[in-house]
Amino acid sequence: MSTEFLDKAKANLPVRGFLNIENVVIPQGEALVQAILDLKKEKNAVILAHYYQPPAIQDIADFLGDSLQLARQAKDTDADMIAFCGVHFMAEAAKILNPTKKVVLPDTQAGCSLADGCSGEGLRAMRAKHPNALIATYINCNAETKAESDIIVTSSNAETIIRSLPADRPIIFAPDKNLGAWLTKKTGRDMILWDGSCIVHEAFSMERIATQLAQNPDAKLIAHPESESAVLDLAHFIGSTSALLNYVEKDDSQKFIVATEEGILHEMKKRAPHKELIPALVFDESCNCSECFYMKRNTMEKLYLCMKYELPEILIDEELRLKALRPIEAMLEMSKTIK
Repeated sequence: MSTEFLDKAKANLPVRGFLNIENVVIPQGEALVQAILDLKKEKNAVILAHYYQPPAIQDIADFLGDSLQLARQAKDTDADMIAFCGVHFMAEAAKILNPTKKVVLPDTQAGCSLADGCSGEGLRAMRAKHPNALIATYINCNAETKAESDIIVTSSNAETIIRSLPADRPIIFAPDKNLGAWLTKKTGRDMILWDGSCIVHEAFSMERIATQLAQNPDAKLIAHPESESAVLDLAHFIGSTSALLNYVEKDDSQKFIVATEEGILHEMKKRAPHKELIPALVFDESCNCSECFYMKRNTMEKLYLCMKYELPEILIDEELRLKALRPIEAMLEMSKTIK
């Protein structure tokens, strides 16, 4: 392959988000799987993937997890390179925890509506209005936002952490207002909420889900707390991604309506192959499932290219990294009792 084509692809990375190299031949099928495994061995790399990734990526990952589990794995890995299959803020968190390791992301355009809608500048303005408040920020945010936070939370540990914060200090919670409202209900802490939400979880239709429940009286509705309160009020169980997986696996019910990103169904079917899983319906009647197009930007082909050429690479200014590291480490310390 001509270096001219590779140089052109590198120059286009900021716009495309991934390497699009002319005339490069990418293996297909089983050959592509084997090529990625060979690159992993050659480069002493580890592949970390979120439950919302495409099934083929979930299957090839060394570790599959939710945000808390992936943060722990990123912190503890002894690999030289982390190929992070998730969205940008997740890969960024891996780099914050591993400044000496190379972190690559198949497509840097794999973003997040929550992360895009919250800024460090905005949090500084909220702190100025509430100078005595502690800022607890959902991990779905960028490094600048993390750097302005006192502690980071995930949906797995948020309730535990919010309950542990000093009762005499107000709490600013960002950026997910739905998760924040659910935490207020669970903990009794009246928090100041950033006005942000997940475009995937806000797409669920209470009316269509109510119809699904009526048509499936033997089913249980399970929902992620990023969903709107009207949907959560209908749910038999509310929990993080990993909690939803564990619930389906262990609960006696044989049928579940699942209100979170549809990628989770792949792992659910593996863990409970004999149970019926029904994706919760969204407002758009032309679509019967809720899919995050950001998560699905990553593909096996992009994973192969990013591992082969070690691009796109996640890089963070050291001063910003250290500021963002503090609240993440505080979270990990407070979450040691959570599996």
